[in-house]
Amino acid sequence: MSVLPTTGREWHLVARPHGWPTPDDFALREAAVPEVGEGQILVRTRHFSVDPYMRGRMNDVKSYVPPFQLDRPMDGGAVGEVIASRSADVAVGDHVLHGLGWREYAVLDAARAAKIDPSLAPLSAYLGVLGMPGLTAYAGLLEVASFKEGDAVFVSGAAGAVGSEVGQIAKLKGASRVIGSAGSDEKVKLLVEEYGFDAAFNYKNGPVSEQLKAAAPDGIDVYFDNVGGDHLEAAISSLNVHGRAAICGMISMYNATEPTPAPRNLALVIGKRLRLQGLLVADHSALQPQFVEEVSGWIRSGALKYRETEAVGIENGVEAFLGLLRGENTGKMIVTLAD
Repeated sequence: MSVLPTTGREWHLVARPHGWPTPDDFALREAAVPEVGEGQILVRTRHFSVDPYMRGRMNDVKSYVPPFQLDRPMDGGAVGEVIASRSADVAVGDHVLHGLGWREYAVLDAARAAKIDPSLAPLSAYLGVLGMPGLTAYAGLLEVASFKEGDAVFVSGAAGAVGSEVGQIAKLKGASRVIGSAGSDEKVKLLVEEYGFDAAFNYKNGPVSEQLKAAAPDGIDVYFDNVGGDHLEAAISSLNVHGRAAICGMISMYNATEPTPAPRNLALVIGKRLRLQGLLVADHSALQPQFVEEVSGWIRSGALKYRETEAVGIENGVEAFLGLLRGENTGKMIVTLAD
């Protein structure tokens, strides 16, 4: 029987960022690995997720997810291998998805872990294309935005983990046109050439409203918003009558210290009878089995493609998160722990 670890490293938030976070706001600390209690499992982390929503959890404000506590381990999505179990439902050697990321080892109730199948897709995919970002894309497009065949769809942040999947699902479900925005010419090329978007533009190359109108001269029916600000303003201008917007994220505002002015054209919502609806993936967990079955099939057939940006080593966890906020990732940003 292998000797179980007694200590492991974990990332703590040590100061609340004002504006952009800095490495000084975090500390990588050695901590004792708790005893495995009845009904619990010990998981060795293989990959953990860094996501834009985590920036909001660094502020001490009431929100839909409690804030990170200072001088305590942060958490988030992770996948790993079970190395000890006191549960009848989960065996040593099983692979699981759980919510105690940002650390090398996690002890948790087995009921709070979901077994995953490495034969369907690589483990890291359960944090991205088959995980929370993927379900966000699937539920946001199909349920929140009420997508229907023939719709023209605009996705902001389209080269990220959520946006790239939104655009591809829209194409697979019969969109008439899919347009994406991204922050570099390389990402724009990827959207069109690899992900099959009909058009894409670099939002840094000119006003978003003008570039969107050129890419969608007949307007759009659905907007999937990951950015907010000028992108939301541009989408409101381009949405057709009875258009729908799924408001998933507003990464353009996460590090702002002053209120952002856009969108300034909300009055158009009235005449166009637009529907703008916020999206939290936790509301759509009932879709999970259908989502995994359909999307894993698309992955295996090659119909749906995905990218990951990988940082190796727990010591690079914070730099991976800061890189995500700077837009340095293509697809899902993953931290892979070295053996």
